Amino acid sequence: MTLLQKSTTAFHQGASYSDDPLVDYRNKFICADALATMKTMPPECLDLVVTSPPYNLKNSTGNGMNENTRSGKWAGNALQKGYSNYSDNIPNDEYAKWQHDCLVEMFRLIRHDGAIFYNHKWRVQDGLIQDRQDIIQDLPVRQIIIWRRKGGINFNPGYFLPTYEVIYLIPKPDFKLVPKANAYGDVWEFMQELKNEHPAPFPVNLIERIISSTHAQLVLDPFMGSGTTAIASKLLGRDFIGIEISPEYIALAKKRLSDSLKAPRLL
Repeated sequence: MTLLQKSTTAFHQGASYSDDPLVDYRNKFICADALATMKTMPPECLDLVVTSPPYNLKNSTGNGMNENTRSGKWAGNALQKGYSNYSDNIPNDEYAKWQHDCLVEMFRLIRHDGAIFYNHKWRVQDGLIQDRQDIIQDLPVRQIIIWRRKGGINFNPGYFLPTYEVIYLIPKPDFKLVPKANAYGDVWEFMQELKNEHPAPFPVNLIERIISSTHAQLVLDPFMGSGTTAIASKLLGRDFIGIEISPEYIALAKKRLSDSLKAPRLL
């Protein structure tokens, strides 16, 4: 029986949270579809969701993400080939519905004092900004945190170089930060992670800030990628659940997690 089948069976047989129907999920990487897997999980079973989905960048009105681009700032970028096991190129209305459906499931899974930190990127398409409101829709966004990156590669002479991404804080009503965490403000500056085989990784210290700012003990990342949320969770003494459709990225995440827990940390 797979991890997914075990937890699903425990849930449908009426196991309470004290029986921990997620025991086989904890601190595991699950190679499966994110939305389908979340739908099998019991409601209000998580403290926190921290994730950054594929941005659908290859569905672009420009040609910078075409694989045949040989010049300019996109030339040779890893995302020109999409992701392992996912092309990152579907019609925008389908993409927005998929991501909204995922957020609805994430919201169902967090407890009354839990929250979602959902990282995405605004972009210009057909000369107009695409601010992802078609994804967020009716979800209760409490705040938008600006992740100020170091530089950027989306230069276009029609608008200024974008140098940030956004993190939507989508909480349940009783969510609160730990004492003094609110002093971080809502503009965070972190360098992109450069030494990572994944084409679009989170920086570990960004995710550490999010998790350490909460009381969360169990953290889900349904688009785990190279395992950064898992690494940050374990370095902080928290549990994680990682869902990732790519076996290649699962292997990378396991290696990065193992390496990070062995490496000495500078205080």
